[in-house]
Amino acid sequence: MSTPLTREQLLQTHFDAFHTARAKSPFVSRLYAEALGDAYPAEVAAYSSCDWPLLGTLVGRLCLRPGQVLADLGCGTGGVGLWLARALDVHLLGVDISPAAVRLAEARAARFVSTARAVFTVGTLDATGLPDGQVHGAVCVDALSHATDRDTALHEIHRILAPGGRAVFTRVVRIDACEDWTDRAAGAGLRVEHVDERPDEPSMWHRLYELWLHHEPGLRQELGDAQADNMLREAHRMLPVLNERRALVMTLQRPPDSPDRVA
Repeated sequence: MSTPLTREQLLQTHFDAFHTARAKSPFVSRLYAEALGDAYPAEVAAYSSCDWPLLGTLVGRLCLRPGQVLADLGCGTGGVGLWLARALDVHLLGVDISPAAVRLAEARAARFVSTARAVFTVGTLDATGLPDGQVHGAVCVDALSHATDRDTALHEIHRILAPGGRAVFTRVVRIDACEDWTDRAAGAGLRVEHVDERPDEPSMWHRLYELWLHHEPGLRQELGDAQADNMLREAHRMLPVLNERRALVMTLQRPPDSPDRVA
């Protein structure tokens, strides 16, 4: 009898297939570009909510100086982190659960920065494998929901951040949800510095999901039935509830005088 796969192994298998299938065809990128319109950063080519306004928010909230270190957690194929590394003149450490995504990120790194300034490794949000206290800023775009335990992920962020460093991540929550991260962040030795609203994001997802459904034959031809089915299930599941959702960008800081370890 075969041993059941762990949640981490299942996610790795899923995202390996996800990134490999989409990298073979520009079709999905064209759908994202149509959904985002002028806000679509074509060079980033991210399969996420990343648009020009979000990139601007990340730049402003990270407060990084040239030569510092940025971590892109759940980096996927690397576009967001690589764009930021070039824009801010910083070094990049990208981490993703998918070996396929890491290979794709490594392959495109030279288009943005010298290969010495960008290193990608396989890891999870709960166990990045990055060294203690060497990261001056971290981003996590649309990936925090994949953490096995969000509190463990926050402790991991505290561990890798240098004192004074910031982590900026995206969240989509119910409009009526009372989600206060103050206590959760404090438990990991972090403090909530900013919460930015992204009022246009739910309507972007609505346009994108409608495009997926409209172009089902094209998705099946380009990606195969398994990946197309995953996307269509997501669209059918999320479209009815998007008007109940709000999108946030949260900035957490490790205080400059915080201890290396949090109980």
